[in-house]
Amino acid sequence: MKDKLETRSFLLLLLLVSVAFLWVLKPFWMSIFWACAVAVIFYPLQRKLQQSLGDKPNRNALLTLTIAVVIVVIPVLGIAYSFIQEGVQFYQKVDSGEIRPGEFLQQIETAFPFIPDLLETLGIEMDNLRQKISEFAVTASRTLAEQALTVGQNTFSFVVGVALMVYLVFFLLRDGHLLINLMVRALPLGDQRERELFGKFAEVTRATVKGNIVVAMVQGALGGIIFAILGIPGALLWGVVMAFLSLIPAVGAGIVWLPVAVYLLATGSIWEGLVLIAFGAVVIGLADNILRPLLVGRDTKLPDYIVLFSTLGGLALFGITGFVIGPLVAALFMAFWNIFMREFNID
Repeated sequence: MKDKLETRSFLLLLLLVSVAFLWVLKPFWMSIFWACAVAVIFYPLQRKLQQSLGDKPNRNALLTLTIAVVIVVIPVLGIAYSFIQEGVQFYQKVDSGEIRPGEFLQQIETAFPFIPDLLETLGIEMDNLRQKISEFAVTASRTLAEQALTVGQNTFSFVVGVALMVYLVFFLLRDGHLLINLMVRALPLGDQRERELFGKFAEVTRATVKGNIVVAMVQGALGGIIFAILGIPGALLWGVVMAFLSLIPAVGAGIVWLPVAVYLLATGSIWEGLVLIAFGAVVIGLADNILRPLLVGRDTKLPDYIVLFSTLGGLALFGITGFVIGPLVAALFMAFWNIFMREFNID
């Protein structure tokens, strides 16, 4: 009886201390998560360096971290800074009336008279749509400007978060295999199950981040380049928007370049509009159809509808990080149930 009481008391205190520790780490969850993601992605490179340069963990981890910072961290920070600047300028133009989204729709309506009739058959009133688009443009640009101001005010916290992420990546690269072995020993789920779940975490994280981010960056870059060539204002801003939309399944960059192409056709820029349509459908579209299967493949082993809903749910709950967390939670959900069916529901 005494042994049972001591065991239960110890387990209760263990749970309380673990929850308290996680609560202490709450301000740094995003830094920790992205450190884990970067370490998982670049760990194969760490292993190759180890095989080529010998078993020198500190040097190999530092070299891998340097490559990761040059390839990922610095470009992302540069693009984010330029995106914020472009977004603030766009909001100022919308707020001052220099850019009037409602007039763009009016020009399209004038050039294509059949569009109002088509929309009316779908139950959409043109005047209401024009008002909604204007309100959305103002709200979206204001939100972007407010977020830019918030980032500017919290620059120190942002820099600290990035620094902590980079710092943690080094240790995860150097000691990651030791930490996994330690967690396998500590968790009471069964060693084989735990290794399977850790493998699924690494597999889905690597496939989602590596594949989706590369595809999004390529599509955003291609969209920004063609916008700049055609002289469309805010090419960098729209390129980043297209990259972000490419992260969302069943949406893609076409939701940006197609309306712009229609506007160019409506305003008499026929060649520019046709070039944008051809480039968007062929080049930007093929980038998704070719690169995504090569980089992602079927590694996630999730149905497309599960990927869509888990991505949208993750974005709604966790912001931009949700495009990784959502499919990751879905993959772990599937993995747990597969283990359960295999081991506890044999019949």
